[in-house]
Amino acid sequence: MTDAPMTAQAASTATAGDLLSSHLTAQAGAFLRALPLAVGEAGARPGAAAVPSAGTADLLRAVRRIGGLLHTFGATFEQTWAQESRTELRWLLNLLALEPGYVRKSSRLLGALDALSGTEADGPGMLAGHAGVPKARALLDRQLTLARTRAHTTVLQELRSARLHALADRMTLLVGEAPLLDAAGGRAGAVLLPQAAAAFTALTASAQQLPLRRASTPYGGDGLRRLGAVPPARGAVDADAALAADDAPWLRVRILVKRARYALEVCGRPAPELDELDGVLGRHQEAADAAVTAATAARTPRITPATAYVLGVVHADQRLEVEAARYAFGHRWPELPPGLDAWLEIPPAEGWGPTPSRMA
Repeated sequence: MTDAPMTAQAASTATAGDLLSSHLTAQAGAFLRALPLAVGEAGARPGAAAVPSAGTADLLRAVRRIGGLLHTFGATFEQTWAQESRTELRWLLNLLALEPGYVRKSSRLLGALDALSGTEADGPGMLAGHAGVPKARALLDRQLTLARTRAHTTVLQELRSARLHALADRMTLLVGEAPLLDAAGGRAGAVLLPQAAAAFTALTASAQQLPLRRASTPYGGDGLRRLGAVPPARGAVDADAALAADDAPWLRVRILVKRARYALEVCGRPAPELDELDGVLGRHQEAADAAVTAATAARTPRITPATAYVLGVVHADQRLEVEAARYAFGHRWPELPPGLDAWLEIPPAEGWGPTPSRMA
Protein backbone atom coordinates (compact mmCIF):
# COMPACT_ATOMS: atom_id res chain seq x y z
CA MET A 1 0.00 0.00 0.00
CA THR A 2 1.31 3.44 -0.85
CA ASP A 3 2.55 5.89 1.75
CA ALA A 4 1.50 8.79 -0.47
CA PRO A 5 -0.18 10.98 2.17
CA MET A 6 3.13 11.70 3.88
CA THR A 7 3.73 14.74 1.70
CA ALA A 8 4.09 17.57 4.18
CA GLN A 9 7.54 17.84 5.74
CA ALA A 10 6.16 17.92 9.27
CA ALA A 11 4.09 14.83 8.59
CA SER A 12 7.20 12.72 8.00
CA THR A 13 7.72 12.40 11.75
CA ALA A 14 4.10 12.66 12.89
CA THR A 15 2.74 9.72 14.81
CA ALA A 16 -0.72 8.26 14.45
CA GLY A 17 -1.47 9.51 17.95
CA ASP A 18 -0.44 13.05 17.03
CA LEU A 19 -2.79 13.09 14.06
CA LEU A 20 -5.74 11.46 15.79
CA SER A 21 -5.37 13.67 18.86
CA SER A 22 -5.34 16.75 16.63
CA HIS A 23 -8.53 15.68 14.86
CA LEU A 24 -10.29 14.66 18.04
CA THR A 25 -9.32 17.89 19.79
CA ALA A 26 -10.75 19.92 16.91
CA GLN A 27 -13.99 17.94 16.75
CA ALA A 28 -14.44 17.76 20.52
CA GLY A 29 -13.96 21.53 20.65
CA ALA A 30 -16.61 21.94 17.95
CA PHE A 31 -18.89 19.66 19.97
CA LEU A 32 -18.48 21.72 23.15
CA ARG A 33 -19.02 25.01 21.32
CA ALA A 34 -22.15 23.78 19.55
CA LEU A 35 -23.75 21.99 22.52
CA PRO A 36 -25.03 25.05 24.43
CA LEU A 37 -26.27 26.59 21.17
CA ALA A 38 -28.17 23.39 20.30
CA VAL A 39 -29.68 23.18 23.80
CA GLY A 40 -30.74 26.81 23.60
CA GLU A 41 -32.22 26.36 20.13
CA ALA A 42 -34.18 23.32 21.24
CA GLY A 43 -35.58 25.18 24.22
CA ALA A 44 -36.59 28.24 22.20
CA ARG A 45 -37.57 26.58 18.95
CA PRO A 46 -41.12 27.40 17.83
CA GLY A 47 -43.20 24.95 15.86
CA ALA A 48 -42.16 26.23 12.44
CA ALA A 49 -38.43 26.71 13.00
CA ALA A 50 -35.91 25.83 10.32
CA VAL A 51 -34.30 22.42 10.72
CA PRO A 52 -31.59 21.87 11.60
CA SER A 53 -30.58 25.26 13.03
CA ALA A 54 -26.95 26.33 13.22
CA GLY A 55 -26.02 24.97 16.64
CA THR A 56 -27.79 21.65 16.08
CA ALA A 57 -26.24 21.24 12.63
CA ASP A 58 -22.72 21.91 13.98
CA LEU A 59 -23.28 19.51 16.87
CA LEU A 60 -24.51 16.77 14.53
CA ARG A 61 -21.48 17.31 12.31
CA ALA A 62 -19.05 16.95 15.22
CA VAL A 63 -20.86 13.90 16.60
CA ARG A 64 -20.72 12.12 13.24
CA ARG A 65 -17.03 12.83 12.75
CA ILE A 66 -15.94 11.79 16.22
CA GLY A 67 -18.01 8.60 15.96
CA GLY A 68 -16.64 7.86 12.50
CA LEU A 69 -13.06 8.40 13.60
CA LEU A 70 -13.50 6.13 16.62
CA HIS A 71 -14.99 3.44 14.37
CA THR A 72 -12.47 3.52 11.53
CA PHE A 73 -9.37 4.04 13.68
CA GLY A 74 -10.69 2.28 16.77
CA ALA A 75 -7.73 -0.12 16.94
CA THR A 76 -5.52 2.73 18.18
CA PHE A 77 -7.76 3.59 21.16
CA GLU A 78 -8.47 1.92 24.46
CA GLN A 79 -11.27 -0.42 23.43
CA THR A 80 -13.72 -0.03 26.31
CA TRP A 81 -13.50 3.75 26.18
CA ALA A 82 -13.92 3.83 22.40
CA GLN A 83 -16.98 1.55 22.48
CA GLU A 84 -18.64 3.48 25.29
CA SER A 85 -17.97 6.76 23.51
CA ARG A 86 -19.43 5.49 20.25
CA THR A 87 -22.53 4.22 22.06
CA GLU A 88 -23.14 7.59 23.70
CA LEU A 89 -22.47 9.51 20.49
CA ARG A 90 -24.90 7.27 18.61
CA TRP A 91 -27.51 7.94 21.28
CA LEU A 92 -27.08 11.70 20.90
CA LEU A 93 -27.07 11.48 17.11
CA ASN A 94 -30.36 9.56 17.06
CA LEU A 95 -31.86 11.97 19.59
CA LEU A 96 -30.92 15.09 17.66
CA ALA A 97 -32.17 13.57 14.41
CA LEU A 98 -35.70 12.95 15.74
CA GLU A 99 -37.33 16.34 15.30
CA PRO A 100 -35.52 17.36 12.08
CA GLY A 101 -36.54 14.01 10.62
CA TYR A 102 -40.24 14.71 11.14
CA VAL A 103 -39.87 18.20 9.67
CA ARG A 104 -38.21 16.80 6.55
CA LYS A 105 -40.91 14.14 6.21
CA SER A 106 -43.62 16.78 6.50
CA SER A 107 -41.98 19.03 3.91
CA ARG A 108 -41.39 16.15 1.51
CA LEU A 109 -44.83 14.54 1.79
CA LEU A 110 -46.89 17.70 1.78
CA GLY A 111 -44.79 19.08 -1.06
CA ALA A 112 -45.31 15.88 -3.06
CA LEU A 113 -49.04 15.95 -2.40
CA ASP A 114 -49.28 19.57 -3.47
CA ALA A 115 -47.35 18.80 -6.67
CA LEU A 116 -49.53 15.78 -7.46
CA SER A 117 -52.74 17.73 -6.89
CA GLY A 118 -51.68 21.02 -8.47
CA THR A 119 -51.73 22.39 -11.98
CA GLU A 120 -48.45 23.40 -13.54
CA ALA A 121 -47.44 24.73 -16.93
CA ASP A 122 -47.17 21.20 -18.30
CA GLY A 123 -50.63 20.20 -17.06
CA PRO A 124 -52.47 19.07 -13.94
CA GLY A 125 -51.10 16.47 -11.55
CA MET A 126 -52.73 13.05 -11.42
CA LEU A 127 -54.51 13.97 -8.18
CA ALA A 128 -55.73 17.37 -9.34
CA GLY A 129 -59.32 17.83 -8.22
CA HIS A 130 -59.40 14.50 -6.36
CA ALA A 131 -61.86 14.52 -3.46
CA GLY A 132 -59.46 12.75 -1.10
CA VAL A 133 -56.66 15.33 -1.31
CA PRO A 134 -57.79 17.79 1.41
CA LYS A 135 -58.38 15.05 3.99
CA ALA A 136 -55.15 13.26 3.10
CA ARG A 137 -53.21 16.50 3.51
CA ALA A 138 -54.87 17.27 6.83
CA LEU A 139 -54.20 13.74 8.08
CA LEU A 140 -50.51 13.84 7.19
CA ASP A 141 -50.10 17.30 8.67
CA ARG A 142 -51.83 16.32 11.90
CA GLN A 143 -49.94 13.06 12.39
CA LEU A 144 -46.53 14.54 11.61
CA THR A 145 -47.11 17.62 13.77
CA LEU A 146 -48.09 15.39 16.69
CA ALA A 147 -45.02 13.17 16.15
CA ARG A 148 -42.77 16.21 15.99
CA THR A 149 -44.24 17.64 19.19
CA ARG A 150 -43.58 14.38 21.00
CA ALA A 151 -40.04 14.24 19.63
CA HIS A 152 -39.44 17.83 20.72
CA THR A 153 -40.55 16.99 24.26
CA THR A 154 -38.23 13.97 24.33
CA VAL A 155 -35.29 16.03 23.08
CA LEU A 156 -35.86 18.74 25.69
CA GLN A 157 -35.91 16.16 28.47
CA GLU A 158 -32.78 14.35 27.30
CA LEU A 159 -30.80 17.54 26.67
CA ARG A 160 -31.12 18.27 30.39
CA SER A 161 -30.24 14.72 31.44
CA ALA A 162 -27.24 13.45 33.38
CA ARG A 163 -26.40 11.29 30.40
CA LEU A 164 -25.77 14.31 28.19
CA HIS A 165 -23.71 16.00 30.92
CA ALA A 166 -21.60 12.85 31.20
CA LEU A 167 -21.01 12.86 27.43
CA ALA A 168 -20.04 16.53 27.55
CA ASP A 169 -17.55 15.71 30.33
CA ARG A 170 -16.15 12.92 28.15
CA MET A 171 -15.67 15.37 25.28
CA THR A 172 -14.01 17.89 27.61
CA LEU A 173 -11.45 15.29 28.66
CA LEU A 174 -10.97 14.34 25.01
CA VAL A 175 -9.79 17.86 24.22
CA GLY A 176 -6.91 17.33 26.62
CA GLU A 177 -5.83 13.76 26.01
CA ALA A 178 -7.32 10.83 24.10
CA PRO A 179 -6.85 7.33 25.59
CA LEU A 180 -4.52 6.00 22.89
CA LEU A 181 -2.79 2.63 22.84
CA ASP A 182 0.95 2.15 22.39
CA ALA A 183 0.38 1.36 18.71
CA ALA A 184 -0.55 5.01 18.17
CA GLY A 185 3.10 5.87 18.66
CA GLY A 186 3.95 4.56 15.18
CA ARG A 187 4.21 6.66 12.04
CA ALA A 188 0.86 7.99 10.91
CA GLY A 189 0.98 6.39 7.49
CA ALA A 190 2.05 2.96 8.72
CA VAL A 191 -0.59 2.81 11.45
CA LEU A 192 -3.57 4.61 9.96
CA LEU A 193 -3.45 3.74 6.26
CA PRO A 194 -4.45 0.08 6.75
CA GLN A 195 -7.39 1.13 8.91
CA ALA A 196 -8.49 3.76 6.41
CA ALA A 197 -8.14 1.20 3.61
CA ALA A 198 -10.46 -1.13 5.50
CA ALA A 199 -13.17 1.55 5.38
CA PHE A 200 -12.90 1.68 1.58
CA THR A 201 -12.82 -2.10 1.31
CA ALA A 202 -16.06 -2.33 3.30
CA LEU A 203 -17.67 0.36 1.15
CA THR A 204 -16.65 -1.32 -2.10
CA ALA A 205 -17.82 -4.75 -0.95
CA SER A 206 -21.23 -3.42 0.14
CA ALA A 207 -21.72 -1.35 -3.01
CA GLN A 208 -20.96 -4.39 -5.17
CA GLN A 209 -23.79 -6.24 -3.46
CA LEU A 210 -26.36 -3.61 -4.45
CA PRO A 211 -28.77 -4.47 -7.29
CA LEU A 212 -27.27 -1.81 -9.54
CA ARG A 213 -28.38 -3.58 -12.72
CA ARG A 214 -31.99 -3.37 -11.55
CA ALA A 215 -31.48 0.34 -10.86
CA SER A 216 -29.79 1.01 -14.22
CA THR A 217 -32.70 2.81 -15.90
CA PRO A 218 -33.98 6.29 -14.99
CA TYR A 219 -37.53 5.04 -14.55
CA GLY A 220 -37.28 2.39 -11.86
CA GLY A 221 -40.78 0.98 -11.93
CA ASP A 222 -39.30 -2.51 -11.96
CA GLY A 223 -38.15 -1.90 -8.41
CA LEU A 224 -41.76 -1.50 -7.31
CA ARG A 225 -42.65 -4.95 -8.57
CA ARG A 226 -39.58 -7.04 -7.77
CA LEU A 227 -37.86 -6.37 -4.47
CA GLY A 228 -35.15 -8.98 -4.83
CA ALA A 229 -34.23 -11.62 -2.30
CA VAL A 230 -36.91 -10.84 0.28
CA PRO A 231 -39.82 -13.03 1.40
CA PRO A 232 -43.12 -12.60 -0.46
CA ALA A 233 -45.49 -10.12 1.18
CA ARG A 234 -48.50 -11.49 3.03
CA GLY A 235 -50.29 -8.34 4.08
CA ALA A 236 -49.37 -4.84 5.17
CA VAL A 237 -46.81 -5.78 7.83
CA ASP A 238 -44.96 -8.16 5.52
CA ALA A 239 -45.04 -5.60 2.70
CA ASP A 240 -43.41 -3.03 4.98
CA ALA A 241 -40.83 -5.61 6.05
CA ALA A 242 -40.06 -6.46 2.42
CA LEU A 243 -39.51 -2.82 1.52
CA ALA A 244 -37.36 -2.29 4.62
CA ALA A 245 -35.23 -5.31 3.67
CA ASP A 246 -34.87 -3.94 0.15
CA ASP A 247 -33.79 -0.52 1.44
CA ALA A 248 -31.42 -1.78 4.14
CA PRO A 249 -28.35 -2.44 1.92
CA TRP A 250 -28.59 1.07 0.49
CA LEU A 251 -28.83 2.61 3.94
CA ARG A 252 -25.81 0.58 4.98
CA VAL A 253 -23.82 1.88 2.00
CA ARG A 254 -24.62 5.45 3.05
CA ILE A 255 -23.09 4.80 6.47
CA LEU A 256 -19.98 3.36 4.79
CA VAL A 257 -19.75 6.34 2.41
CA LYS A 258 -19.69 8.63 5.43
CA ARG A 259 -16.98 6.59 7.11
CA ALA A 260 -14.87 6.67 3.95
CA ARG A 261 -15.35 10.45 3.72
CA TYR A 262 -14.26 10.93 7.30
CA ALA A 263 -11.24 8.67 6.80
CA LEU A 264 -10.17 10.81 3.86
CA GLU A 265 -10.58 13.93 5.99
CA VAL A 266 -8.08 12.47 8.45
CA CYS A 267 -5.77 11.88 5.48
CA GLY A 268 -6.17 15.53 4.47
CA ARG A 269 -7.91 14.65 1.20
CA PRO A 270 -10.93 16.42 -0.29
CA ALA A 271 -13.73 14.08 -1.32
CA PRO A 272 -16.37 16.00 -3.30
CA GLU A 273 -17.37 12.82 -5.13
CA LEU A 274 -18.16 11.08 -1.86
CA ASP A 275 -19.99 14.20 -0.69
CA GLU A 276 -22.17 13.85 -3.77
CA LEU A 277 -22.84 10.17 -3.15
CA ASP A 278 -23.72 10.90 0.45
CA GLY A 279 -26.26 13.46 -0.74
CA VAL A 280 -27.80 11.01 -3.22
CA LEU A 281 -28.12 8.31 -0.59
CA GLY A 282 -29.49 10.88 1.84
CA ARG A 283 -32.33 11.58 -0.61
CA HIS A 284 -32.84 7.83 -0.93
CA GLN A 285 -33.23 7.48 2.82
CA GLU A 286 -35.57 10.46 3.15
CA ALA A 287 -37.81 9.20 0.33
CA ALA A 288 -37.89 5.70 1.82
CA ASP A 289 -38.81 7.08 5.25
CA ALA A 290 -41.49 9.31 3.74
CA ALA A 291 -42.98 6.35 1.87
CA VAL A 292 -43.28 4.41 5.13
CA THR A 293 -45.05 7.37 6.73
CA ALA A 294 -47.52 7.62 3.84
CA ALA A 295 -48.25 3.89 3.98
CA THR A 296 -48.81 4.04 7.74
CA ALA A 297 -51.16 6.99 7.36
CA ALA A 298 -53.12 5.09 4.70
CA ARG A 299 -53.84 2.40 7.29
CA THR A 300 -55.36 4.87 9.76
CA PRO A 301 -58.69 3.43 10.94
CA ARG A 302 -61.94 4.87 9.59
CA ILE A 303 -60.49 7.06 6.85
CA THR A 304 -62.38 7.20 3.56
CA PRO A 305 -61.34 5.13 0.54
CA ALA A 306 -60.64 8.36 -1.34
CA THR A 307 -58.22 9.49 1.37
CA ALA A 308 -56.49 6.11 1.43
CA TYR A 309 -56.17 6.17 -2.36
CA VAL A 310 -54.46 9.58 -2.30
CA LEU A 311 -52.03 8.41 0.36
CA GLY A 312 -51.30 5.32 -1.72
CA VAL A 313 -50.40 7.52 -4.68
CA VAL A 314 -48.10 9.58 -2.47
CA HIS A 315 -46.48 6.36 -1.24
CA ALA A 316 -45.85 5.23 -4.83
CA ASP A 317 -44.48 8.68 -5.69
CA GLN A 318 -41.92 8.42 -2.90
CA ARG A 319 -40.94 4.88 -3.87
CA LEU A 320 -40.23 6.21 -7.36
CA GLU A 321 -38.03 8.85 -5.72
CA VAL A 322 -36.20 5.97 -4.03
CA GLU A 323 -35.63 4.34 -7.41
CA ALA A 324 -34.47 7.65 -8.90
CA ALA A 325 -31.84 7.99 -6.15
CA ARG A 326 -30.66 4.43 -6.78
CA TYR A 327 -30.30 5.21 -10.47
CA ALA A 328 -28.26 8.32 -9.65
CA PHE A 329 -25.98 6.29 -7.36
CA GLY A 330 -25.51 3.52 -9.92
CA HIS A 331 -24.77 6.07 -12.62
CA ARG A 332 -22.03 7.72 -10.52
CA TRP A 333 -20.48 4.85 -8.55
CA PRO A 334 -18.50 3.10 -11.33
CA GLU A 335 -16.67 6.36 -12.11
CA LEU A 336 -15.11 6.61 -8.64
CA PRO A 337 -11.66 5.32 -7.66
CA PRO A 338 -11.95 1.69 -6.53
CA GLY A 339 -10.06 1.93 -3.24
CA LEU A 340 -7.96 4.02 -0.88
CA ASP A 341 -4.76 3.82 -2.93
CA ALA A 342 -6.45 5.53 -5.88
CA TRP A 343 -7.87 8.26 -3.64
CA LEU A 344 -4.44 8.90 -2.15
CA GLU A 345 -3.12 9.71 -5.62
CA ILE A 346 -5.34 12.80 -5.59
CA PRO A 347 -3.02 15.69 -4.69
CA PRO A 348 -3.72 16.79 -1.11
CA ALA A 349 -4.14 20.37 -0.08
CA GLU A 350 -1.60 20.18 2.75
CA GLY A 351 -0.76 16.54 3.36
CA TRP A 352 -2.03 14.80 6.50
CA GLY A 353 -4.32 16.98 8.52
CA PRO A 354 -7.89 18.19 8.97
CA THR A 355 -9.88 18.88 5.82
CA PRO A 356 -12.61 21.49 6.28
CA SER A 357 -16.03 20.24 5.29
CA ARG A 358 -19.47 21.73 5.71
CA MET A 359 -21.22 18.55 4.71
CA ALA A 360 -23.01 16.53 7.38
